[in-house]
Amino acid sequence: MSPALARLLQSENEVRKGIFLKLMAAFVVVILAAAVTFDVTLGAAWQSSLRNEIERNLAQKTQLLAHRVETDRSSYSLSDIAAQEGKAAGARVTIIDPTGRVLADSEADPSAMDNHADRPEFAAALSGRIGREERRSATIGVPFLYIAVPISGGAVRLAYPLSDVEAVSAHVRYTLEKASAIAFVFALIVAAISASWSARRLNRIVDVAARIAGGDLQARISETSHDEIGRVASAIDATARHVEQSFAAVRSSQRQLETLLNSMQDAVIAVGAGGLVQWANQPMNRLVPQGARLHQPVVETVRDPDFLAAVKDATTSREVKTVRATSIVPGRAYDVTAAPLPGGGAVVVLRDLTETERVEKTRRDFIANVSHELRTPLTSIQGYAETLLDSAPDGATPTREFLEIIRKNAARMSRLTEDLLTLARVESGETRFEPESVPPAELLHDAEESFREIARTLGVELQIQDASRDGDTPIQNLRSVLADREAIHQVFANLIDNAMKYGASGRRIVLGARPIPHAVEFYVQDFGAGIASEHLPRLFERFYRVDKARSRESGGTGLGLAIAKHIMLAHGGTIRAESELAHGSTFLFTLPTA
Repeated sequence: MSPALARLLQSENEVRKGIFLKLMAAFVVVILAAAVTFDVTLGAAWQSSLRNEIERNLAQKTQLLAHRVETDRSSYSLSDIAAQEGKAAGARVTIIDPTGRVLADSEADPSAMDNHADRPEFAAALSGRIGREERRSATIGVPFLYIAVPISGGAVRLAYPLSDVEAVSAHVRYTLEKASAIAFVFALIVAAISASWSARRLNRIVDVAARIAGGDLQARISETSHDEIGRVASAIDATARHVEQSFAAVRSSQRQLETLLNSMQDAVIAVGAGGLVQWANQPMNRLVPQGARLHQPVVETVRDPDFLAAVKDATTSREVKTVRATSIVPGRAYDVTAAPLPGGGAVVVLRDLTETERVEKTRRDFIANVSHELRTPLTSIQGYAETLLDSAPDGATPTREFLEIIRKNAARMSRLTEDLLTLARVESGETRFEPESVPPAELLHDAEESFREIARTLGVELQIQDASRDGDTPIQNLRSVLADREAIHQVFANLIDNAMKYGASGRRIVLGARPIPHAVEFYVQDFGAGIASEHLPRLFERFYRVDKARSRESGGTGLGLAIAKHIMLAHGGTIRAESELAHGSTFLFTLPTA
């Protein structure tokens, strides 16, 4: 016999035994309750009915005895009458006179008997009533029913033993016990059959449930009965079908997700709350030489400290963390994004930045080299154009016009190359900023002084708002910020220059600053035509212009805001724009406090 079959048989025997004991306990309780109920109710009713019948018959016989004593006492002796009537009635006959002295008795010598005047039944009869009394005989220990009837010159009494009533009660109780025993045997048989039948059905349900729990979702009970066990079996079958469908849907979704993740170029790895690797796609397995070690600590797969720190931070803080890792594969850089999983842990996406950074570096180098190489010829063109303009005769209008066009375009190209070089140096980190603790008021006053005359020439009022925008903190009381003076001055220059070019119609430009948590936010506000909302997200892209024709006319290169953005990124700050058509524009940037 196999171990599985042995366990199944043992389980079925245990279930059968449990059901049998429970059924037998229930049957025993019911049988005992029924027997006690019948004994108490039917036995008492039977005894009461039997006693009433005996008392009625004995009263009639006593009255007949009294009648015969009245009629035959002159012909027969009282002793003979007592003997005859006692034998005929099956009872003891006693005759007394008015004083209670026994005149005759069917079973004893009257002369040896005590006075009976104090007996309750004789006391009632001597007073003219029928006396009834029930008591146990002191001599034989048997209960008797006594009935006495008055006669002239005394009273007569019949005494009937009630032992028959007790015998009948004992017989009834015996019959109940016998019936209970028969019912117990029948219950034993029924309990055994029911326990065996129910045990087989329940064990089948348990077996199918165990198979379902073990992964066999196609297992079914197929119970046809409609009783309680049948309904439980039907419910389990319905649940198994639903679980099978849900599991099939989950597996299908899982296969689709695995296919999708394996088709990605980026490496993906899932780490549980305990730091163990749960899953990894094929690019991740190809990324590390030994492959992802499932169900092992993630440090055995990836040893990069930045990667491990991102996983730990995402798991503990429940926030997305992004870092740059350079030691996962020698000579390659990865952008690591760790996002928390709902059940704990994190899923990490590794994007190879090596080629992107190489192309970006090549682009920056190309722009810087081209811009650098263009500076000399452009300077020469611009210089020769200015020389020719100075030497050209005043009357040669077409010649001077052509030379002016050459000079202006050469100047514009020169500004463009300078801005390209500046942007390339800032992006690449070649330009080294030297942040120092600077009061915000000094940065604002430097910017205002540099553009005061230009603003006055254009008819624009340039002013510094004395208090911060919330109206509470004067700019003199703001905490110092970490900033490179020249770089921040360049940011202010780009923003104020744009405000004077595109917001001069408002005739006013406001500079200011206000405190925010761990930083100070500066702003340049104009009151011109404003910028449409669809342009705001792209304002800080290189060469992006809201009004291209006007930008060219004003000599703009489209790189000023891009340069400002990268300067702010290098300072650990941010820059943004707020604007509404016909209500002006506000450019805001933040610097960390010292």
